[in-house]
Amino acid sequence: MPSSSFSLALLALLGPGAVALLLAIVTPLRNRISAIVLSLAAALSALGAAIVLVKGQLQPVPPQLVTIPWLLQDGIPFAEIGLRIDGISTSMLLVVTFVASCVQIFSVGYMHDESKPAQGRYFTYHSLFLTAMNILVLAPNLLQLFLGWELVGVTSYLLIGYYFKKPSAAKAAVKAFWVTKFADMGLLIGLLVLRSKVGSFDWDAAITPAAANVVTLLLFIAVMGKSAQFPLHIWLPDAMEGPTPVSALLHAATMVAAGVFLIVRGWPLFAVAESTRAFMLGLGSVTALIAATMALFQTDIKKVLAYSTCSQLGYMIAALGAGSLLGGFFHLTTHAFFKALLFLGAGSVIHAVHSNDIRDMGGLARKMPLTTLTFVIGALSLAGLPGLAGFFSKDLILEAVGEHGVSLPLLLLLFSAFLTALYMGRLLLRVFFGESSDKASHAHESGGFLILPLVMLAVPRLATGYYGYDSDGPVIDVPALATGYFGGMFGQLYGTAYHFHLGTTGVIAAGLGLLGLGLAFVLYRKSAEHPALLQPIARLIEFGPMDRLYEGGFHRIALPFAALIGWMDRYLVDGVMNLTGLAFVVSGQKIRRLQTGVATDYVLATVCGVLALVLYGVLR
Repeated sequence: MPSSSFSLALLALLGPGAVALLLAIVTPLRNRISAIVLSLAAALSALGAAIVLVKGQLQPVPPQLVTIPWLLQDGIPFAEIGLRIDGISTSMLLVVTFVASCVQIFSVGYMHDESKPAQGRYFTYHSLFLTAMNILVLAPNLLQLFLGWELVGVTSYLLIGYYFKKPSAAKAAVKAFWVTKFADMGLLIGLLVLRSKVGSFDWDAAITPAAANVVTLLLFIAVMGKSAQFPLHIWLPDAMEGPTPVSALLHAATMVAAGVFLIVRGWPLFAVAESTRAFMLGLGSVTALIAATMALFQTDIKKVLAYSTCSQLGYMIAALGAGSLLGGFFHLTTHAFFKALLFLGAGSVIHAVHSNDIRDMGGLARKMPLTTLTFVIGALSLAGLPGLAGFFSKDLILEAVGEHGVSLPLLLLLFSAFLTALYMGRLLLRVFFGESSDKASHAHESGGFLILPLVMLAVPRLATGYYGYDSDGPVIDVPALATGYFGGMFGQLYGTAYHFHLGTTGVIAAGLGLLGLGLAFVLYRKSAEHPALLQPIARLIEFGPMDRLYEGGFHRIALPFAALIGWMDRYLVDGVMNLTGLAFVVSGQKIRRLQTGVATDYVLATVCGVLALVLYGVLR
């Protein structure tokens, strides 16, 4: 492997980690400037390394793998750790580092009013999270991915609970931790089963279809938790209690995308697991519809975007269930950028209005023109407006799902596309183009640190939709900008060429998107309140049956179990350890008395010992 590629990968991996360790030391010094400069430098250097690595992948090159043995048993390694550099890892690395860099820049302005120690703590957590994601992305096997996966979970807990003195934030952090850790048991058991079946943790190891179905189903349980699939989606909306930049970082582009990345990375296993992929197709389409419905009835701008994330993740899971690596991964990429744009745009609005409620907003297009323009670009891309990034990636998914004709998952996804345009139209009308509220009357455009990331994220949305497109059909003439990078990448890695063209489903989805935007104008141009026909659904969602089920299960099962574990730890584990320590202390005090310092006593003791040994030998 070229040493330059390995060095760049190490820079992207270790740079943010080193900064996180350093910030943990300097934070007590209340040095806010050091925290900002160091974390920004780490994020931007990781981004630079990712850009160079992606450029290296534009030419067909074999995967580059560097590993070292870990945990030797009789000279045989139990596992290996290292780095894997190929099209998948470098593309994901670029997504993670670019979004993280934009979030870092945005955070400089957004977190300005926080205390110096609090800012230092925030940027420490941010750098540690970026390190965890890079460990996950560059992992050469499932075991190392698991280590990065768990570190992502821990750091996300810290970021969600950043305002830990606020009860709702602390509760949200615990909820996210519990739900995702429960699901993560599937990943742990799955990798152990894989090890028992094939003797390694490599996802490209030869495995029978029956064993692959077992392993992948266990892995998918973890994916359901991390990527917020029904019914394990309940933690994601509550996680909006963290700072808005955290929402953009964790729940738009990186943490929630980790589940989709696991499937793409482990595709050799999932490719032969037909039963698991059928389940993924069904659950993904159901999640897309349920979450889109939930988004329509939210009044908190961040929760609208949170449920939207659940819905779009459902699209990705459905695409992978249908066997479309390109569709799933391409939508992961486009969604990461426009959803980060939307969350940061929401942060700019919240910063100006000092409220999350869309009913407290309105008329901001006149007061915040640049924020409005960038937010509209992201919203229309999410709604699947033809020509924007979200349209192309969504088209690939629908083409893959509809390849074998009309099916229930296809219908669910098409209706979800309609709902997506409807709730984004409602959001745009109420926030930017409706009548101004009292809280919005004093709003003004945000400063440079808040605006620059929006521009950085908005501009690519106008063009990068073509990046993974490689048309072979007569329906659409793809511009010269199209490279077919993703299609070529998967063709190289898995021997399958991907060629897509705009077909019937894409045209239908575009029409449904335009219909949804038009209906939003009719229903919500004057108010965000829903018509009488939709009020029963609104009341059901407000009741929150899934959240009530979680609360009931948590308090009736998890908490008593935790209390039992606490009692065992306090009285059994601590009791044994304390008793052992006490025994050593007492015995040491007694034995100490034998040390008199008189030589004749020691000689006498030695003679007695020898005589005892001789007597023992004679008696035997």
